[in-house]
Amino acid sequence: MTTLTPFEEAVQVIVEAGGEPLRLCYQCGLCTGTCPWNMVRSFPVRKIMGQSQLGLIDFESEDNWMCTSCHACVDRCPRGVEIIDVMRALRRAMVGMGFGHVPKSLEVTLKNIAAIGNPYGESKEKRMAWTKGRDVKTFSKEMDFLFFACCFTAYDAKIQRAAQAGADVLNALKASYGVLGAELSCCGESVRKAGDESLMQSLARDNTQVFTEKGVKKIVVNSPHCYYTFKNEYPEVGGNFEAIHMTQYLAQMIEQGKLKFTKSLNKRVTYHDPCYLGRHSGIYDEPRKVLKSIPGLELVEMKDNRELALCCGGGGGRIWMETKKGERFSDIRLNQAIETGAEILAVACPYCMSNFEDSLLSSEKGSGIEIKDIAELAREAI
Repeated sequence: MTTLTPFEEAVQVIVEAGGEPLRLCYQCGLCTGTCPWNMVRSFPVRKIMGQSQLGLIDFESEDNWMCTSCHACVDRCPRGVEIIDVMRALRRAMVGMGFGHVPKSLEVTLKNIAAIGNPYGESKEKRMAWTKGRDVKTFSKEMDFLFFACCFTAYDAKIQRAAQAGADVLNALKASYGVLGAELSCCGESVRKAGDESLMQSLARDNTQVFTEKGVKKIVVNSPHCYYTFKNEYPEVGGNFEAIHMTQYLAQMIEQGKLKFTKSLNKRVTYHDPCYLGRHSGIYDEPRKVLKSIPGLELVEMKDNRELALCCGGGGGRIWMETKKGERFSDIRLNQAIETGAEILAVACPYCMSNFEDSLLSSEKGSGIEIKDIAELAREAI
């Protein structure tokens, strides 16, 4: 019987947890060189089995939780290795076998989602708090679509304005839509990236059952993470509905002549491409179409945009973990936005909005720039 080294055992566990693409890797180092973490810290050369290898870390290290699943490494891998899947498998193995430990803040988040259905540990009834004072109806099967506000915009008072703006624009369009509250739980996207696959499957099944019972055929979301999860992962458990991001919906309304902006917004605006809307989903033009359709708005691009856009740092479950000052991608990205001379940094993702707002609070240069969701700008121009 062949005895495996600890490293070989670790690789075997990862492969069995879904990390089969790891076998394709021939260790060219391009992924390590592409990783945005290189912009804020250095990767040491470590001795593994007597050989020097760049970028490898101990199986039990907290560094295994650094990946933001931004997809930059996947785009550039010459072997087509889905490195994000490998990282997810690694975390799944750690969660399932007790290797290492989950960062405390992420552990709390996962426990809240498992127990109550949202990362904040708030009651399910509070999921509808963002609708207060607005004419937002409960979804029924006669309606065209469900508007799904992600947990961030449903529960976080600082970010709720993104969901509220979305509803205001939908109301202005007289859209046939509704919302659901206590019946729903977190979509589970961060849960899967954090390695808790059984919890993700449970959330997906429960939400899919609700969608099916309520007659949901189409879901408009304000989070690229929810969009990606509903579109690509819920079909695994029988989810049979169309998912569309708010910027896609608004762009469609513009094309159909149903959305016409009448107010001029004389502002210089730059747009940040979210990883899960851009690199993961290939949606680059629709957000820009909406912005360019607003009278008076001047759209300027950052030096790194579209496929090259820098991650805000919130993907891969890291939105629920602390990133120390000096290592925040959002700080670098905010400075790139400021360098364009823009008065507004437009976003289309609640994670990005939250991270940029935090960076703005500590920025010495950012007093002249605002962070706004595209739905907020659309509301101002209607």
